[in-house]
Amino acid sequence: MNNKTYDDMTHVYGKIWIWTAIVLILSVPFVICIYYNAWPGMAPVLKGLLGVAPIFWTVGAIEVITYTPMLGTAGSYLGFVTGNLTNLKVPCALNAMDNANVKSGTEEGEIISTIAIATSSIVTTLIIAAGVLLLAKLTPILNSPTLQPAFENILPSLFGGLAVVYVSKNWKISIAPLCFMVILFLLVPSLAGSVGILVPVGAAISIGAARILYKKNKL
Repeated sequence: MNNKTYDDMTHVYGKIWIWTAIVLILSVPFVICIYYNAWPGMAPVLKGLLGVAPIFWTVGAIEVITYTPMLGTAGSYLGFVTGNLTNLKVPCALNAMDNANVKSGTEEGEIISTIAIATSSIVTTLIIAAGVLLLAKLTPILNSPTLQPAFENILPSLFGGLAVVYVSKNWKISIAPLCFMVILFLLVPSLAGSVGILVPVGAAISIGAARILYKKNKL
């Protein structure tokens, strides 16, 4: 008789899929090297890793800490396996939970979050498949100067739409992170590409501001 709970089985299957994804991703360069009998050597690989690995590992660790409480156990495993959390999965999950009037960290929230992430993954896969099939015809349209500003502002538009909803619910909490980010980007515009690191920073500032306001009975 299986006495494992839903959460136990979620962790079991989640770990299986996470490690399966890792093996598949790492197997691609190995298969290419074996097929073409071309091995770059350890020195060039380590040199390349030193340039990108620290930031990716840092962002990856921060995303797990930041997004897991929002998405729930099943939603987190599904989101991290399918990827593109900041741009797509997290906004979809938060918007779905908001429309369903459920909160993160609850059983209802996890169910809605998981369904939203699964749906976005399926839709994304279908769109990518259609894009690959129609790539030759779509390339001139997608590369047109008219559409370039739209592609450059996809992330701000996603979080901007969510911000309007959440800021309107409790605008006092939003003042501290908003002021901090505006000043930071005005002083250091190059940080605009470091969204993966700055999202958790903003979350930490929001939590700190909320705690201070709560202690002062302002919430």
